[in-house]
Amino acid sequence: MPKSTFYPLGNADCCLIDLANGEKLLFDYADTRCRDDETDKRIDLPAELRRNLSAADRKYLDVVAFSHLDQDHTCGSTDFFYLQHDVKYQSAERIKINELWVPAAVLIEASETLGEEHAIIQREARYRLKNKSGIRIFSRPGLLKEWLDSVGLKLEDVCHLITDAGQLVPGFDREEDGVEFFVHSPFAKRINECEVVDRNCDSLVLQVTFVDYGNETKMILGSDAPYDVLSDIVDVTRWHEREERLEWDVFKLPHHCSYLSLGPEKGKDKTEPVPNVKWLLEDQGRQGAIVVSPSNPIPTEDTDLPPHRQAANYHRDNIANKDGEFRVTMEFPSTSKPEPLVIEIGASGAKVVKRTTESALVITGGSTPRAGCQ
Repeated sequence: MPKSTFYPLGNADCCLIDLANGEKLLFDYADTRCRDDETDKRIDLPAELRRNLSAADRKYLDVVAFSHLDQDHTCGSTDFFYLQHDVKYQSAERIKINELWVPAAVLIEASETLGEEHAIIQREARYRLKNKSGIRIFSRPGLLKEWLDSVGLKLEDVCHLITDAGQLVPGFDREEDGVEFFVHSPFAKRINECEVVDRNCDSLVLQVTFVDYGNETKMILGSDAPYDVLSDIVDVTRWHEREERLEWDVFKLPHHCSYLSLGPEKGKDKTEPVPNVKWLLEDQGRQGAIVVSPSNPIPTEDTDLPPHRQAANYHRDNIANKDGEFRVTMEFPSTSKPEPLVIEIGASGAKVVKRTTESALVITGGSTPRAGCQ
């Protein structure tokens, strides 16, 4: 049975998708725990992932996707993964990446604007693209062609490694693999119109569709997309009359439950989303849906940084209307002892798995299945 696991990392992202065929895809990686602080409740991410992989008798991940180059999505990654471009990152205990997924912005951002860790990820992505192997790039802005020209590559020689918004990621089949990945962002047009990379706006946003005996369960991975990017995604998708590509049973909130992923104003007690985002969250989410906030516990007072209580109040009200669940990674199953949030996905839809004892699990709530459609 497929499942998605969201890890308690504070205001940081990491989601592991286990497919029914045994493949493992990791979306973002942020090793944020302070090992010198015994009171730190964030999970030891490298240890947790090593246990998962060891149980499957492997030392590699089929896909590792970095939605964008911010520390809350990449922290510690260059200490954990086996990287092809330099032998100093190739010790036996490192975890290998069969295919690296990155938005085009990772390759074209000016190197001098990157910190050390992000510069290493950029070098790895560029190395793989130059070798035309083990990588998938999302979007093909003009700036990507300029960079390819500068290193002696032709766009047509690497087109098979590039997937644009509005396309399915190749290599995954609904029938054989039971999953497909539809790309919503980044937009090449937006990148072309900007003088500098905006990591949040140019990040990777996907809809994942799991298929089980003709039933579909859909998940949106929102990266850190702000409300105007989400609004653009809605406009483009509706213009193409592909509203089903924005349906969802599980929604990974952007930017740790920030009000800026809903609208420009925080609001006094509850953030009011702009119309397109309101449609996405209220009309496209189905009954029993699950909203995941990869964040610190929701505060009871106003804060400058997310999570914002006003945004959380909106999401709680919206999900209550769907008889669904609003889950915060650092609150599950409790704020005193957060654990990985596991959502199992099968013919009966998406269900949160709750641990009741060391050996007993119980599945609660969740969505109900939707008949398959193309």
